[in-house]
Amino acid sequence: MAESTTSFKPTLGLLDATMLVAGSMIGSGIFIVSADITRNVGSAGWLIAVWLLTGFMTLTAALSYGELSAMFPKAGGQYVYLKESYNKLTGFLYGWSFFSVIQTGTIAAVGVAFCKFAAYFFPVLEMNESDVLFLLGPFKIYPAQFVSIFIIVLLTYINTKGVQGGKMIQTVFTVTKLLSLFGLIVFGFILGANAEVWNTNWTDAWTMKSMTKGTGELSTAIIMPVLGAGALGAIAASMVGSIFSSDAWNNVTFIAGEIKNPQKNIGLSLFLGTLIVTLIYVSANLMYLSVLPLDKIAFAESDRVAVTASNIIFGGIGTYIIAAMIMVSTFGCNNGLILAGARVYYTMAQDGLFFKKAGELNKNAVPEWALWAQCIVASLLCLSGRYGDLLDMVSFIVVIFYVLTIAGIFILRKTRPEIPRPYKAIGYPILPAIYMIMGISFCVLLIIYKPQFTWPGLIITLLGIPLYYIAVRNAKK
Repeated sequence: MAESTTSFKPTLGLLDATMLVAGSMIGSGIFIVSADITRNVGSAGWLIAVWLLTGFMTLTAALSYGELSAMFPKAGGQYVYLKESYNKLTGFLYGWSFFSVIQTGTIAAVGVAFCKFAAYFFPVLEMNESDVLFLLGPFKIYPAQFVSIFIIVLLTYINTKGVQGGKMIQTVFTVTKLLSLFGLIVFGFILGANAEVWNTNWTDAWTMKSMTKGTGELSTAIIMPVLGAGALGAIAASMVGSIFSSDAWNNVTFIAGEIKNPQKNIGLSLFLGTLIVTLIYVSANLMYLSVLPLDKIAFAESDRVAVTASNIIFGGIGTYIIAAMIMVSTFGCNNGLILAGARVYYTMAQDGLFFKKAGELNKNAVPEWALWAQCIVASLLCLSGRYGDLLDMVSFIVVIFYVLTIAGIFILRKTRPEIPRPYKAIGYPILPAIYMIMGISFCVLLIIYKPQFTWPGLIITLLGIPLYYIAVRNAKK
């Protein structure tokens, strides 16, 4: 059998890996979620603070993952780190959650976001009641869902033809959206900035408020002290959106087997990619605050803050500029998610914990069966229309797995000190410990203040326990 059918080809350089990190992180979130954050915290200072907190957590986690990626430079990433730090069951529970909703649900959500903004050019993709094609049980099926599925199928097909096609799409689309976002920010400050709006937004910038929409007019209610328990709950609720917008940075670890010099390039790409995106996200929100009053951010139509800002910056054409930007952004984002995700299922199959066919590579040295399995689940989630709810509900689980993975650095230094560590976590043990404290605090606050964001994700994850023992039993046959 040819080598290309039994092992991955290391063909991706540092630029490719960095573009995968940045491209997988930037989808549609930065254009939308600032509205919900503003409704929760009600002030300019805390809007920026939420994004800075999220950026700090993401950068800290990325720097910590660099050590793990250098220790285990092979396909599977976080699944491998959890398995090596704890046991196969812990790794499987992550992989199961990843396959059932984390990765596939994100792919579905990003695909539908593409269509929502394509609707500015093609109105038939609006998901209005008049656009319903038919009912599928309790679900309403819209044309946009079929287009979303087409995009997912197309990108899956391209990625079955080898990593080069996916690499080219990722680099081109990520560079395009980074330049577009940078241009939007610059033009926003130059053409749309309003000194009066900026000064008003930053007046009383650190008094946290819950903003609710009144009848035709803005009403603010329940001014909470910054250090009060209610404020902590508001910050945690706000970070559900910002963490979702900043997630998927770890996708590059899943394709370690296809990266040149992975011991060095994975850690460096994690740092560079997350730093670039954090700077862009904070800058974009500062631009929003220079262009739009807080109430316009909080109550932008359909939460489309970037569209509202772009209309002020560019006039009527601004809507179409943002729509085109988000289409580019989400297309590139989904390519990275699709490319990377299948490598986790491949590695699980190699361990006897997933369908055997998922552990095979095709003649192009990619896990074709795993790619199509991922495509089917993501497509079903598109049709269900429940991907958005599921993603809100798994933010809790995603952060728990991040905390467990970073805790693994401490465990492995004690239990397996002999493993070469060409790269060590910067700031160890302080920075990893700070991340763990912040992550645990986030999860505890969600349990207290937003339990609806916690128990569904826990149930999905715990369903993996009987599935694990079934998989182990079948592997022994």
